[in-house]
Amino acid sequence: MPNYEPDFRLDGYEPVNSHVSDQFWLRIGIEQDQLTVLAEHHSADARHSFFVMHNGAVTWGIPGEPQIAALHLKRDPETHTFRFASEMLPLPSMAQSWLVARGCPEEEVLLPDGMGTAPANDATRALEKRLRRDGDHFALITSYTSDSEPIETTVLLRALDEKAAPPFRVLLEEVDNDAWTHTLREGGFQTFEAATQWWEAYWSGEKPPLPAASPAARHTTVAAPGVPTRPAPPRGQSR
Repeated sequence: MPNYEPDFRLDGYEPVNSHVSDQFWLRIGIEQDQLTVLAEHHSADARHSFFVMHNGAVTWGIPGEPQIAALHLKRDPETHTFRFASEMLPLPSMAQSWLVARGCPEEEVLLPDGMGTAPANDATRALEKRLRRDGDHFALITSYTSDSEPIETTVLLRALDEKAAPPFRVLLEEVDNDAWTHTLREGGFQTFEAATQWWEAYWSGEKPPLPAASPAARHTTVAAPGVPTRPAPPRGQSR
């Protein structure tokens, strides 16, 4: 049976300082036994490793929190020390984008067949490809992942370019457990208020359609300063 536990390849390496040591334990080490590797890449010179992982510990924590961990390890073979950067993100394609922006080849962190659900259609594949490749035009405001039936994830994004239209985007991923596939759709909103109205209506059970968004938009996974207040979490969701 395949082993999906992470091997960070840190034998003989120490954190570069006490701050890195503490942060690595708090963000990665303390939940390492709950991490499942979805994709990984190691540079030929052994200086860099990139991981996309699912953090099973999140399912027991605050409802709705992102469950996908992106990790970039940076080793110094001369001093046998390492640094790292990590981020929790709601979708694998956003974690991949985060790693690609840090120098990982896109094709090296694609999820292999059978790892998680498969895209249900070409539109989903195209949107995920765009999310992976274009990680510098939108900021992540908030997300919500429901891992009970029906399994759904919503993501609220804001354009960093003030002239972008529409400036707010919502991503909606829905999982079909019977077919073991997922669909990903995108909607565009002119105002934060319109986006949050849709968000609150969706999670209250109304399920309104997503308004169309321009396919030319690009997305980032790094939150920008000064974003609006997050929409309220869905009512009645628990783990």
